[in-house]
Amino acid sequence: MAKIIGGIGASHSPTIAYAKDTNKGNDAAWKPIFDDFSALQQWVHDQKINTLFLIFNDHITSFFFDHYSPFTLGVDDSYETADEGGGARDYPAALGHVALSQHIALSMMNAEFDLATFQKKPLDHGFFSPYSMIVPEINGTHWEGKVVPLQVGVLQFPAPTAKRCYQFGKALRKAIQSFPDDDMRVAIVATGGLSHQVHGERCGFNNEAWDNEFLDTLASNPEALTTLTHADYAAKGGFEGAEVIMWLIMRGALSDKINNVHRSTYLPSMTNIATVIYEDTDHVDAVIIDNDLTHQLDGLEKLEGTYPFTLERSHKAYRLNQFLRDLSTPSHREHLLTDQETLMTNYQLTEEEKEMIRELKWIDMIRYGAIFFGLEKLSAVLGKSNPEIYASMRGETMAQFQASRKVSMTYSVGKK
Repeated sequence: MAKIIGGIGASHSPTIAYAKDTNKGNDAAWKPIFDDFSALQQWVHDQKINTLFLIFNDHITSFFFDHYSPFTLGVDDSYETADEGGGARDYPAALGHVALSQHIALSMMNAEFDLATFQKKPLDHGFFSPYSMIVPEINGTHWEGKVVPLQVGVLQFPAPTAKRCYQFGKALRKAIQSFPDDDMRVAIVATGGLSHQVHGERCGFNNEAWDNEFLDTLASNPEALTTLTHADYAAKGGFEGAEVIMWLIMRGALSDKINNVHRSTYLPSMTNIATVIYEDTDHVDAVIIDNDLTHQLDGLEKLEGTYPFTLERSHKAYRLNQFLRDLSTPSHREHLLTDQETLMTNYQLTEEEKEMIRELKWIDMIRYGAIFFGLEKLSAVLGKSNPEIYASMRGETMAQFQASRKVSMTYSVGKK
């Protein structure tokens, strides 16, 4: 099984990435930041950590209010740096651990956490500021080890409570420790905070006394922190400083008793930048989830001609499904009708995927991993009806399919 070695807490201020990019490591004002993060990187190296579960919040870069979820898990194989307005930082992509992320998603849903997932979204300084300081960059081409990111929606209310974050961590511990890989050594990384406020007349607020109280309590009595409201956290540590509830996810994923092997704070400007390391003390031999993770789908394999849309299928066929989904955009539809081959190449579709589209192999696309609701968009653009897809998937003529219906009709999702 995978083993949780410990937890890391780290601020994710954009000043961290700025200092790294501009080589400020030896400047008096910036050196404490580099020294403190060096301790984290050294610990990751010494403990042979090969996988990070990194908790952060996006800053309205890749996650916007058209769809804003409380807990959103990355389930991809890589994560690029996001452009936050001045161009994306020149970092290599972080490599994702697809199998572990899929396992965690199944486990957390079975634990009744309504988890959202994401793919193909670049990540901003909430992720890369701490990540780039904790994980060694190898030859400027890639980062050492793999990562599973969790984006927490703490900017729009209602938001997850401190208690829910702690409970999430408890369930996360079981999810990770039940992953069947004896060589996996995991650190849970919580980012954000400490005290700061960046909006309104109260901007510039800090409270170092509260920061130290928070860190004391997080180590020794984390459940006491679960009783505080968002307003309590904002009053004590600034409105944006309330994001430290994400640290409770990390703490909940660790043993009740931990060894606090590193702790630092440094307040140079707007944010009290902190780093901590907690080593886990509970060396269990095995963690078994009560129910098989896939039990909700048990029996579907007996339903002939049925293809559940799983995370595995979603990841495999992402480009194909995006190609089909984008047919909701008029310019994409026009491009399909005027130069289909170039459009498919622009979407980096494989030759197999291109052939299925060229020949309208509906059932092959379903078996491959396309979701039906993309196929009906393609059908509508080409002036075909939904029943034509149904008949083709069943290996029947339109007449044969319509004869099996109470009413013979044709329709599509198009407006005509």
